[in-house]
Amino acid sequence: MSGDESTTRDRGERPAAGGERADLLEALAKQRHFLRFTTRDLTDEQARLRTTAGELCLGGLIKHVTEVERGWGDFILDGPSAMPDFTRLTEEDWARREDSFRLLPEETLAGVLADYAYVARRTDELVATLPDLDTSWPLPRAPWFDADARWSVRRVVLHIVAETAQHAGHADIIRESLDGAKSMG
Repeated sequence: MSGDESTTRDRGERPAAGGERADLLEALAKQRHFLRFTTRDLTDEQARLRTTAGELCLGGLIKHVTEVERGWGDFILDGPSAMPDFTRLTEEDWARREDSFRLLPEETLAGVLADYAYVARRTDELVATLPDLDTSWPLPRAPWFDADARWSVRRVVLHIVAETAQHAGHADIIRESLDGAKSMG
């Protein structure tokens, strides 16, 4: 790694990428912005509030998207061994997983946003520097995946974009229900 690359990452900027990689990173950056923007000017307590009939809160959404992106980054590097066998999770495992949707009392909004920024930089670096976006792995075992499915790095990045966009929409509804603020419009 050159000094220029290290300095770029330290400032929080994305590594240089061109073509398809730049398009993927731009799409992901836009959705991340909308998700983070929903938490502007909030206290930790506001970030913990559930404002709809569902279980979601803004701090928990940031935390969840961070964990999902981290997991898919690990998958890009190490394949299905980086993820659990979702068909074998216990009730206790599922309960712990539910905590990924909550901002717990010992957690802060600033802390989960900082963790999200770190994971985002890691993903951006992977997308910009991996030799081949066509590299693929079999998916981990899960009831929502076809048994013999494989995803390329490209497909994983598209999934991260889609997941982030979906949760940015959830976050916008939660924020509007909280105090009327919107991400757009």
